[in-house]
Amino acid sequence: MSREGVHYRRPHAGDEYEEELEQIRRYEDFTTIDWIQDSIIEKNRRIRDADKARTAYRGPRGEITPAWVWAQCWKLLTAGESWFVITLVGIFIGVNAALISIVTEWLSDMKMGYCAEGWWLNQQFCCWEVESTGEFCPSWHTWSSFTPARWLVYVVFAGMFAFVAAHLVRSMAKYAAGSGISEIKCILAGFIMQGFLGFGTFFIKSLTLPLVIGSGLSVGKEGPSVHVACCIGAIVASWFRHFSRSESKMREIITAASAAGVAVAFGSPIGGVMFSIEEMSHIFSIKTMWRSFVCALVATFTLSVMNPFRTGKLVLFQVTYSRSWHFFEIIFFVILGIFGGLYGAFMVKFHMQVAAFRRKHLANHAVAEAVILAILTAILGYPNRFLRIDMTEMMSILFRECEGGGDYDNLCQLSAQWPMVNSLLLATFIRMGLVVISYGSRVPAGIFVPSMAIGATFGRMVGIIVKSISRAYPQSGMFAVCDPDIPCITPGTYAFLGAAAALSGVMRMTVTVVVVMFELTGALTYILPTMMVILVTKAVGDFIGTRGIAEETIRFNGYPILDQDDHSSNVAVSEVMKRDLTILYASGMTVSDVEDVLASTDLKGFPIVASKSSQALSGYIGRTELRYNDSHHTIDKAQHLGDVTLETPCSFSRQASDQEDFVLSGITSGSALGAGEEVAVELLETTATHDVLKVWPWVNQTPLTVSPRLPLEIVMQLFKRMGPRVILVEEQGSLKGLVTVKDVLRFNLTEKSQGDQQLWDVGEFEAILEMMWNWAVETVNTSLEWCRNMVRRR
Repeated sequence: MSREGVHYRRPHAGDEYEEELEQIRRYEDFTTIDWIQDSIIEKNRRIRDADKARTAYRGPRGEITPAWVWAQCWKLLTAGESWFVITLVGIFIGVNAALISIVTEWLSDMKMGYCAEGWWLNQQFCCWEVESTGEFCPSWHTWSSFTPARWLVYVVFAGMFAFVAAHLVRSMAKYAAGSGISEIKCILAGFIMQGFLGFGTFFIKSLTLPLVIGSGLSVGKEGPSVHVACCIGAIVASWFRHFSRSESKMREIITAASAAGVAVAFGSPIGGVMFSIEEMSHIFSIKTMWRSFVCALVATFTLSVMNPFRTGKLVLFQVTYSRSWHFFEIIFFVILGIFGGLYGAFMVKFHMQVAAFRRKHLANHAVAEAVILAILTAILGYPNRFLRIDMTEMMSILFRECEGGGDYDNLCQLSAQWPMVNSLLLATFIRMGLVVISYGSRVPAGIFVPSMAIGATFGRMVGIIVKSISRAYPQSGMFAVCDPDIPCITPGTYAFLGAAAALSGVMRMTVTVVVVMFELTGALTYILPTMMVILVTKAVGDFIGTRGIAEETIRFNGYPILDQDDHSSNVAVSEVMKRDLTILYASGMTVSDVEDVLASTDLKGFPIVASKSSQALSGYIGRTELRYNDSHHTIDKAQHLGDVTLETPCSFSRQASDQEDFVLSGITSGSALGAGEEVAVELLETTATHDVLKVWPWVNQTPLTVSPRLPLEIVMQLFKRMGPRVILVEEQGSLKGLVTVKDVLRFNLTEKSQGDQQLWDVGEFEAILEMMWNWAVETVNTSLEWCRNMVRRR
């Protein structure tokens, strides 16, 4: 069939048409949202809704009609819809967090033994009426009385849990791997990743997260909990058209859900709100803050009602302190802060080198890697009392005061203090190495709790040393101010502050960590020490030049997001912009020409100039809007529009005759963006004729433009604060080029000096890994060749 002979019929309104239209308008995967375009669409919707609300629902003499009553009820329902969605999201997040916590504790204890009264009970519930440790509980049985057999069962369970989790992630939901915080930050900034917040990712991550933690891998569940919470927010919001059709409103719900995720992970609703402000969202409004607060509050309340640990605690390592601190301890608090800053720099640098090695060699061996890491962690961790148990349980032990049940395995005994120091020191450095190689593996893996666990072991070690010195010299120097009837030093507080320092060092968060730690303890007296420790940690990190691990992961993965700290040298935007553009002409093009442009490129939008002879800028139209009006892509799907042929001329600019049309006279350029079905059909019936296809209602005639002499630094600020997908470059009304975020990032990378290496460039640690990999491959190949030769001889 020739193109000239194709004709189209007018569409019929219906559900199928609306669904196809929404499918066409959906943002494409791995692109960025044009927030300016999105705000125009929202403005148009508000104008149409306001016009509809002004429609006279009352009778001719002002009497109340059923239509008026329904309109008032609908307005009331619409006003409360946002809070209903937020509440629903918070409830689901709280329920999901409780179930994950229960299953995680059961799987973690399964490696050590089982409950004779019920296989589904973990050690805590099995020994509910027994106040002693598990080994004295008659209902709890270890797998064997023979230590090597217990160790073997421990290792086997660890490898099995890791295998199941890694296999499910690889085969069913690739986005369930990792922490997810870096990607969510990009999504909130406008990056599109279809499926990352989908139901499949939510289900698999919720299912595999307890398995990963139960395997003993040196990763945490708090980061993945934020990802799971955001999945719940996106899923619930998609049930409501008010949110599903608006990217900005959808991201308000996702931001609130991220706050709830941290709230249930740490039992810290205010800390969750601070996390969403400080770490997640680039632009944060008061309205979003209130929604985050309500969502975090509802999620925390739901978790408290479910009470998964049956202790009244929202998380295992909640603790209270009955004693205050002394001013001379500030010296030791500073040491903890320095450790936190150094740990953050070490972790970020070496993790990125491991990530580069993993991408190069282990991309196709995700399951084997997870199993080997789990077995290695079990082998190294089993002999150490602080590596053998779950990290949250370990922190709950290290945070406690010695009085009132805090003497775990002689932790507080004076005779065992130096062996404890050795165990804690070994646990610190072994855990650091394991976290470096484990975080980033292709299973759900967070870094919050592992970092806190490392800081807790180091802090408790410092606390024990300080306490031993105070006992040895109680009347000398600074220890003379201590009350002899009250313990002078509380080692648990050092573990608590060390955990805060390590978390702040690796994530580069400040206020959030202080608030979370305060809510964990409920002790106002330890706010000041926490703030001092975090201040020192930040100072050390700033001195070294460390970025947060989430920001470095974004850079490593190449996501087109400008960080708030990104800057550029003194260059003009003309040095960065694209000059070879695919453009459309305001007049002189046919439907066939537009089809050819769409078929020849996958660009997301097109500048419009006056004509082939003039480069005067007339506007900008997105690919989505163009496809909506293009005959072959959309009008054909919309049951074919009337007299339009592929040789019908297209008009991208408004003509004087359009003012005489009843429908078009009240329409301005760009006002059709985001139009609903009825408006879109009416416009198409008016604009699509045999003589001309008028596309100008979908054209943005006032796109964001800059001069080619404008400094690139200012253009970067426009991208950060206004969020456009593209910025057009014009000079005296003539189009010169355009620039995108990717162009800016690409330019910044090429402009880096040779001495400014990225953290994931080849370094000493990656070179060691490379050498070990080559040796292992050579050994395997040699062994296989030897086996083949032996078989041939037989």
